[in-house]
Amino acid sequence: MWCIPPEQDAEFVCSMENVLETYVRPYDSQNPVVCMDETSKQLVGETRAPQLGAPGRAPRYDYEYERNGAANVFMFTEPLANWRGVTGTERRTAIDWAHAMRDIIDTRYADADVVTFVMDNLNTHRLASFYKAFEPAEARRLAEKIEIVYTPKHGSWLNIAEIELGILSRQCTSGRISNADALKRKLSAWENSRNKSGGKVNWQFTTEGARVKLHRLYPRIEG
Repeated sequence: MWCIPPEQDAEFVCSMENVLETYVRPYDSQNPVVCMDETSKQLVGETRAPQLGAPGRAPRYDYEYERNGAANVFMFTEPLANWRGVTGTERRTAIDWAHAMRDIIDTRYADADVVTFVMDNLNTHRLASFYKAFEPAEARRLAEKIEIVYTPKHGSWLNIAEIELGILSRQCTSGRISNADALKRKLSAWENSRNKSGGKVNWQFTTEGARVKLHRLYPRIEG
C-alpha cells in the first residue's frame, strides 16, 4: 500500500531516490543488492478436525479455533538473481534479526565483498543489533560486510521484499497454520517452488519517474 506524504518532504524524497538508484545498479556478484522485510503470522490451531471435501469441493473447517501465539517471517530477496529466502522465528527482536542476517551473509553471500540491503527503518534493523547478539569482533565483521539503504518513513512500498511477502501471503500463509514447525515447512516448500517458478518482480519505478509522478513532494527552489 502506497503511503505518500501530503506535502513537500526533502527527507522522504532523498531516501526514496537512494532506494531507486540502488535498484538500477547492474548485477554484481561481489556487491549484490538484497531486499529484506519481515511480517508476523498468527498461529491458529483447529479445535475440530477439518472435513475433507468431496472431489471438486473444498474441505470444510469449523469456525472455532485456538490461538497458539505468533511467529515472525523474515523475507530476503535478490531481485537481479531472481532469488528469495524465507525463514520463520519465534520472535522479532534485534537478536533474531542479527542471526537471520548472519545466516544469509555467511551462506549465500560468503564470497561477496559487500552486500547491500534495502530495508525499512525499524528500530531493530541497526548495526547495533549485531553487538546485542554477538561478540564485538563478530559484530564488527558483519557490520563491515554490509551496506544498508533504508526506505523512507511510510515508504515501505519501495521495498521489493514487501511485494514478495504479499505473494507469500497469497500463495502460502493465508490459511490456518497451527505451530512454528508447520510454518517452517510451508515456508521452505514455498521458497523452493517460488525460486524454481521463474516468477519475478518487474520493478519499473525510477528516479526520473518519481520526479514527475511525485513532483509535489520535492521542495521548490526559489531563484
